[in-house]
Amino acid sequence: MAQTQSLPLFVQISEMLIRDISAGRLLDGERLPPERDMAGQLQISVGTLRKALADLTAKGLLERRQGSGNYIRQGSDTASVYALFRLELIAGGGLPTAQVLSVATMTKPDDLPAFGRSDVAHRIRRLRRLNGQAAALEEIWLDGSYTKALRVEDLSESLYLFYRRNLGLRVQRAEDRIGMGVCPDWGSGLLGADKESLGLVERVTWDQDGHSAEFSRTWFDTDKVRYVSRLR
Repeated sequence: MAQTQSLPLFVQISEMLIRDISAGRLLDGERLPPERDMAGQLQISVGTLRKALADLTAKGLLERRQGSGNYIRQGSDTASVYALFRLELIAGGGLPTAQVLSVATMTKPDDLPAFGRSDVAHRIRRLRRLNGQAAALEEIWLDGSYTKALRVEDLSESLYLFYRRNLGLRVQRAEDRIGMGVCPDWGSGLLGADKESLGLVERVTWDQDGHSAEFSRTWFDTDKVRYVSRLR
């Protein structure tokens, strides 16, 4: 199966923590566990964790007090590259990773809602994991007006980061509709034992100029993960 470009592990950890801060799972002033305990929980080295914490400190999201520990600060509007990924493990949180299964460019099928300015779209199919556990299937349709070609090897762990850096597309807004759906044929067996029904998120995103840019479907295993959107 095809692979996407992975973010460095310390960046993944940093981005996961930014996501947890933005989502309200880590609160302003909260003391993080001791570094060795935290590294053990995340199954990473202490050195990798310290690089991630240094990144948070540089972004104004962490205060490191000598002899006391590391404390969350929420005075920054820094957004995680995972900020719009709303799936969490049932127990909460989880490090998101993505494996690209295929990329294809084609005329938009009739079953897609109207979006974008082109009759053509790039279809990206991915398997999403949380803490290494297969959790969701994604089928993303990017409007063809942003690029003529899209290759698996060009994609990064975060599509939205790739869009911003390579296509000049900044996702400014998203609308999600939540329901239930049947596992697509192309994803059979990828989430483990096949289930009769899965959770389904249908999303439309808009770019910085107000144009609808993307439509996606995400099927997720409700025994492993849940959809969470926190308001604060």
